This record gives sequence, C-alpha cells and structure tokens, in this order.
Amino acid sequence: MSSALAPYGWDESWAEAFAPHAADGLLPGRVIRVDRGQCDVVTADGTVRADTEYVVPRDPMKVVCTGDWVAVDPEGDPRYVRTYLPRRTAFVRSTSSKRSDGQVLAANVDHAVIAVSLAVELDLGRVERFLALAWESGAQPVVVLTKADLVPDPVTLAHLVQDVESSAPGVPVLTVSALHGEGLDVLVALVGSGTSVLLGQSGAGKSTLANALVGADVMDVRAARDVDGKGRHTTTTRNLLALPSGGVLIDTPGLRGVGLFDAEHGVGQVFSEIEELAGRCRFHDCAHESEPGCAVRSAVESGELPVRRLESYRKLVRENQWIVAKTDARLRAEIKKDWKRKGAEGRAAMEAKRGRR
Repeated sequence: MSSALAPYGWDESWAEAFAPHAADGLLPGRVIRVDRGQCDVVTADGTVRADTEYVVPRDPMKVVCTGDWVAVDPEGDPRYVRTYLPRRTAFVRSTSSKRSDGQVLAANVDHAVIAVSLAVELDLGRVERFLALAWESGAQPVVVLTKADLVPDPVTLAHLVQDVESSAPGVPVLTVSALHGEGLDVLVALVGSGTSVLLGQSGAGKSTLANALVGADVMDVRAARDVDGKGRHTTTTRNLLALPSGGVLIDTPGLRGVGLFDAEHGVGQVFSEIEELAGRCRFHDCAHESEPGCAVRSAVESGELPVRRLESYRKLVRENQWIVAKTDARLRAEIKKDWKRKGAEGRAAMEAKRGRR
C-alpha cells in the first residue's frame, strides 16, 4: 500500500494517522479532483470515484477538497468518503466580500507556486495578496514569473525581478519560459518533493507550466487575449498530478478574486519590514498616519520604504480586520469606533484649517 501511494505523498505519519480507520476496514486515498459532491481518489487499488455525502458539514472550511487524505469504503457502487485526515496545511481564501466564509482551495500543501505573467503589466499589490494567503496557509511561497521569453531585454527583465523581490521578502522569485524550457530545471528541483499548488490569474500560464512540469499535455491550454493578457479559464477544477521527477502538483483554475481570510500572520510575513519598523514607533498602537515618533512614516519620508508598500499594507490590514470582524462582534465594534474617531479628527482638522484662513 505504502509504495503505491508514496508518489502522492503518503508517509509514515499519514499511515499512523490513518490507523484507526484502517482498523475499521476503510481504505486510504488522496483526493485528486472534486466535482459537485463527488471526487476522484487515488488508492492502492487505483483511482476510484467516491461520493462525499457522508462528509457534508455546515462549515465550508470542512468540505473535502483536492489534496485531502481520505478514508473511503473498500468496495461498493457508489463508494463513499467517510472522513478525511487532519490537514497539515490549507490554502484558504474568502468566498465573497459580502460573507465571512472561507474556501479551502488545496490541502496538505508544502509549496505555494504563484504564477505571474510577464505578458502584462505587473500588479505588485496582487502578488502581495497571493503571498499573504500563501504564508497564512503554512506553505512556503514561490513566485514564478512566466512567459519570460516575451521580455527579451535582460536589463528590463532584471528590473521586473527586482520589483517582485522587493515585494516578496524571503520568497524565491524565478523566471520561466515554459515555451522554451528556460528556468524549468530550477522549478522542477524545487517542487520535486512534497506537494505544490499552482496559483494565479487566468492567462498567467499555469496550465502550460503544469504541462511542462508533468512532461505531457495533461491540461488544456488556450491563448490569452492580446488586449489584456487574460485567459479563458481552461482549468475549471483543481487537479492533483504526480510529477515524473517526484513531488505532487495541484493545478487550480484562474482566480479572479483572492480575498483574504483571517490572514493576519500572512500579511505580517509579506510586509515584514513594515512590521519591524512598527516596533520602533513611539506608540505601540501607532496607525502610521500622523502620530509623532512614527518610524514607519519616517522610513517613507527618507525613501527607505516605498509609499506603495505602505498603502498596500494598510489596504490588506483593513481588509483582513473587516473579514475577521464579521464573525467577532467586539472587534467589529472597535473598528467602527476607530473609524468614528478618525472621522472626527479629520473634521476637526478641516475646521481648524478653515479658521486659519
């Protein structure tokens, strides 16, 4: 059993966690695809189709997803997933800006590979958003700048890489051209052990990258629109693929929205330099706006910290606070109180300014 599932990440720790279910006569397997209440599960006996009817919790965070290790019926038609093993990591995003639910995109992931197309203008704010979710998941983020062949000037390419590196402290940034095979060797080595999830917008080249890593055309590929570089959602489900060089890859559909979901730690990781500067502010609750002795504002004024980084940090912190506050009445009240205080201070400042005139 262990040898058949080893290519999909099965190890002694998983076997130990599964022991009680084995005693009940259930079969271990890993979910390689989920589709409308059913899933494909790879087991020692091969890939089986199973129903998730017995695992339908009210909490959307606890539904079966790609990457889960599950316990399935050893036989029957249909077969059923009875439960899943506790997740080591989970990549989660907010399902909607109007709700407080989270959606698990992939489970038990070691590397979060964020694909960013060089065919369009870099959106560093979006990169930072993906990174915050990746750090929060417990996985190690990696940024892959795809379609590098479309930037033939090495100086320009170096500047683009530098821009991303400055927005991704502690994160490897790779340039890849799947079309020509350039840079793939480094990525193959990186994802050659453990499980990696491939993330990014439509048109980022994820399916092309997945095909290059697998060494076969397993994912459908379509050209991105010339006008804006957006793709057409060629991948519509999350698929788990065993790589010939070792490791496992989960390919995901293009994400239009990547809302944060309780990602305070992840945001802090992405903006580690701001968090460090904040520790030097005169006031421990400094908002880095107009307070005296603010080390963050001083860094902006000296040019040490780009204004864009601070604005992006504030935006993600506010968004994360709001999504958490939706389920925390006390925090929600504190945020509203703070908004009222800042509004009153702003009005007082405007009145004082008019009085001086």
